[in-house]
Amino acid sequence: MVRYVPRLADGRRVELSWPLTIYRYSHIFWPLDAATSTFWRRFDYVCAWIGCLVLMLHNDAELRYLRSQRNNLDTLLTGMPTYLILFEFQLRSLHALLYREELHQLLQTYFASIYVERRAQPKLFRQIERKLLPNRLVASLYVLAVSGYVIAPIMMLIRRQKEFVYPMIPAFDVEPLYLFVPHTLSSVWVGVIIATAEFGETTLLCELLTHLKSRYTLLQQDMDAAIEQILAVRQRPLMAQQLRELLVKTLRQNVALNRFGEQLEAHFTVRVFAMFAGSALLLCALGFKTIVSPTGNYIYPMWFGAKTIELLTLGKLGSDLAYVTDGLSTMYYQTQWEQVIYYSTNPRENLRLMKLVALSIELNCRTYYMTGLKYFRVSLQAVLKILQGAFSYFTFLTSMR
Repeated sequence: MVRYVPRLADGRRVELSWPLTIYRYSHIFWPLDAATSTFWRRFDYVCAWIGCLVLMLHNDAELRYLRSQRNNLDTLLTGMPTYLILFEFQLRSLHALLYREELHQLLQTYFASIYVERRAQPKLFRQIERKLLPNRLVASLYVLAVSGYVIAPIMMLIRRQKEFVYPMIPAFDVEPLYLFVPHTLSSVWVGVIIATAEFGETTLLCELLTHLKSRYTLLQQDMDAAIEQILAVRQRPLMAQQLRELLVKTLRQNVALNRFGEQLEAHFTVRVFAMFAGSALLLCALGFKTIVSPTGNYIYPMWFGAKTIELLTLGKLGSDLAYVTDGLSTMYYQTQWEQVIYYSTNPRENLRLMKLVALSIELNCRTYYMTGLKYFRVSLQAVLKILQGAFSYFTFLTSMR
């Protein structure tokens, strides 16, 4: 049973970033290799569904805790963050499990034609890596946060106490050691798999958006360089034809990028919606526990910082991609077609060129936005509204306390 190994169009293996390297071993999210046999595919799905059942048991136990503490705001908010994180993860993992083959196709297209390779474009690749530095910080904060859940069983052994890793009330008695140990280990697994998915899927989405935006930038740079070459050589009878052929080639590449963007949104739109929908309430609960007990559990401030930077990073990258695609129609208008027509001596090709420029502008008049079920756009404006909502909820809870 082998997980899908990303490869470039020439067959070379892609060197993944460390968050994606960890994320690749997720048996729920990352697709299997195409050569995996039917038996191992079924075995992998059985393991994934068993994991989903474990998540459902934890959901029930944490929900019981919240219901029992509904009259105590402070203890209620102690269990609220972990339950919201778990519930969001269940929605995203279920969707990921059902559409893993679509992700496989998306990744194949991405690494074959969209991914900006280090050797081919070293300068642009370094720029991409710099833009992804906040995402690496997010991954590090999630790792620090989940370390608290991994250390919890060790602290239990040192203190010789039986405690739950999360605030919960199980539906059955887990006091016997033969039940308590598997229950505790399953809780640690839940924390690790959730944190891995949180930073892994965010890293994947950030890299997809950044490399797609870079491809649009390369498209414009290549076209501008070719136009300058046409004007420099100045073969007057052929200039209009040369520019028209260049525009046709550029349009084909542009359409391929647009189709990949549509494929990207179609696959991630549900999970983006789940990620953003409950963020205001989650940030409010995390912020409240961080402010109320700053010297308590360090997991709350770590997760709060990771979630905030994660949303800001996604919003910034979404806005950057929208800005680039918004300028595509202007890019085609600024192809210096007036100068080409001025020097050209072929009236028929001049007319065909002007029609193609008009068509190019019309085809690229719509800005590309990553959306959550078409309900909102992934942008800085959307993230700022979420942060404003979280602050409003936080103010309300503080006044209630």
